[in-house]
Amino acid sequence: MTTYGVTGASGQLGKHVLDELLQKVDAGDVIAFTRDTSKLADYAAKGVTVRAMDYDKPEEIPAALSGVDRLLLISGSALGERPRQHANVINGAKEAGVGYIAYTSILDAENTPIKLGAEHLATEKTLAESGISHDILAHGWYNENYIGALKPQVEAGVITGAQGQGRISSATRADMAAADATVLVSGKGGERYNIAGDESWTMEDFAAEVSRQSGKEVKYIDMAEGDYAKSLEEHAGLPGFIAAVVANSAAATAKGALEDNSRTLSRLAGRPTTPIAETIAGALA
Repeated sequence: MTTYGVTGASGQLGKHVLDELLQKVDAGDVIAFTRDTSKLADYAAKGVTVRAMDYDKPEEIPAALSGVDRLLLISGSALGERPRQHANVINGAKEAGVGYIAYTSILDAENTPIKLGAEHLATEKTLAESGISHDILAHGWYNENYIGALKPQVEAGVITGAQGQGRISSATRADMAAADATVLVSGKGGERYNIAGDESWTMEDFAAEVSRQSGKEVKYIDMAEGDYAKSLEEHAGLPGFIAAVVANSAAATAKGALEDNSRTLSRLAGRPTTPIAETIAGALA
């Protein structure tokens, strides 16, 4: 019997991974990790073993990972802390005898102009140094990243950004989770999988589709990175450092950071990825 562990399992991606994994293996072979186990009570009722794990408590991680054969390490959300936190999990996995890790990284971590890529690259290096067999799941951006403020944007008739004409090969969290679960079950180690959407689009394409579906003209206005960061802080209420991260990711898109034409995700998932138009429709409903 092989046991499959999923960290960050109560998160937005993690629950999708569990859903996909339960279609591939028995619930009794799945161990889900989260800081608050009550958030996974519904999965525990299905037979999944739920254990507490805190990336910031390295002394507890080896015992938590006891009995896990193959582990999906879902990247944490604490910006600036992730290399240390992920190293805690990787070191704990090595001590616990975990034989394989799949890690959710970023497209082209070594060369990406997205500044967050450095945190993922640090984790990839820690994995390489650990000696544990591993694969890299190099995620693009989620469709959901672009719809959080969609209704107010339609009302205003404007979508702002700094993506220029950069193309975005996005997919939904559920799409990416399907690929992640496939690799967790069958990955052999030593591979880098680009996890991105089948089709790519620009922000102008996005605005045109929003206009078509909403019946109201919505324009995309491109801004300089610094100006976009300032607008996010002043008008969207984002903290300064978060606004800077979002603006940097947008500006990096103009340099090709989020375009991938490999269609690796859909091959792994066994189905086409969800078009951005479908996600827009759901957000406007």
